Amino acid sequence: MTELKRRLTILEALGLSLSIVAPTVTAAFNITLVVGAAGRAAPLAFLIAALATVLVALSFMAFSHRVAHAGSAYAYVTHTFGPRVGFVAGWGLFLSYLMFGTGFAALVGSFVATALRDLGVALPSTGWIAIGLGALLIAWALAHRDMRLAGRVMLVTEGMAILAILGLCVVIVARVRPSAALTASTLVPAADFGGWQGLGFGLVFSMLSFAGFEGATTLGEEATNPRRAIPVAVFGTVLLSAVFYTVVSFCEVMGYGVDHLQALAHAEAPLDYLAEHYVSRSLSVLLDLAAATTCFSGAIGAISGGGRVAFALGRAGLATRLAYVHPTHGTPTTAIAWTALLNIAPFLCWAPFAGASDYYSYTSTIAVLALILDYIGVGVAEVVESGRERRWRWAALCGLGPLLLLWVLFRNVYPVPSWPNNLWPYVTLGWILLALPLLRWRSAMTRAPIPEYR
Repeated sequence: MTELKRRLTILEALGLSLSIVAPTVTAAFNITLVVGAAGRAAPLAFLIAALATVLVALSFMAFSHRVAHAGSAYAYVTHTFGPRVGFVAGWGLFLSYLMFGTGFAALVGSFVATALRDLGVALPSTGWIAIGLGALLIAWALAHRDMRLAGRVMLVTEGMAILAILGLCVVIVARVRPSAALTASTLVPAADFGGWQGLGFGLVFSMLSFAGFEGATTLGEEATNPRRAIPVAVFGTVLLSAVFYTVVSFCEVMGYGVDHLQALAHAEAPLDYLAEHYVSRSLSVLLDLAAATTCFSGAIGAISGGGRVAFALGRAGLATRLAYVHPTHGTPTTAIAWTALLNIAPFLCWAPFAGASDYYSYTSTIAVLALILDYIGVGVAEVVESGRERRWRWAALCGLGPLLLLWVLFRNVYPVPSWPNNLWPYVTLGWILLALPLLRWRSAMTRAPIPEYR
């Protein structure tokens, strides 16, 4: 059996995209980076980043409205530029999901270990490795059995984590009672952080916080109404993430105080500090567990999305075994198994030596670099398609997305990051270049049929 079953709704598609974006992780980590660059204007940075991400998402929404395919960017780029370029895009997208999944597993272990330690439960120094491995195995089982169940689990766990953080935000605002003038100041570039220049640097980190919004597009062959469900899920993910990031970044700035933003910028666990300061240590433990659940959700999403990309590539000629679909579960179980194993391998071989936080930082950087290249590819493909149809205004609008991403990509490699972060662009490039000998070895890929509009 090589055909996926159409039985998923908007909710499962939304759950997949939200799980990979993992808004809670941004609340716990990325906001500090944005504050370090833009200061009190962090909410403004997220609002501008949301508008920029919408420009990128428009291309994915347009293609998903026309092409229902498990390969996502692979299918879209193939349709416009042919199977060779399409395979390179799909190969890069597969790397992104591998790196996201294994990185999320490290954070599951870290957050759970921290919560247990705060509860007085002592774990060995490598205890987080066992927890992270367990999370990957359970995520594999859920992705293997039924995407309807996995999608709902992802949506519920992500929703619970978001509600927990929003609850803290309500308490912070009630305690601080920011004035209208102070609130308005967060929507103006901060002069003491370089004004527009600082805001520009902050946009790099805030835009990266939306990475993974396209995850729902891998369910194009399983949604009951893909032309509606997938675009809505993609746009919904960007919209919900934008509101969440703006609100939480504002509350973190207010919680620390505008006179103590350097402390927020260098905080390793800002939500834990705010929870203990404004509520209690118990809420800090709850937020750690909430963050662990959202990272677990991200692991499910990455294995599910990566498995479908692998399925699409296998069906196109990379490996016929990857195109197997379980007759009962209706999921590409072989492709999912290989994706899960390729998540587990670096986790066991690399994570113990790097540590949880650094491992997540390294793997997510690789994932985002590969993802940016795919986003640029899909954006350019939509510009070409729109030009062919003489929709010049739409082409110009969609063309803004790749231009913005080129700037973000440049800022990720220059100034050259310190070691070992300077290695990750080369790792990403090496993986992309590996697609070329694979195309020679599996020449059937170059003759794969072009996904047709539906």
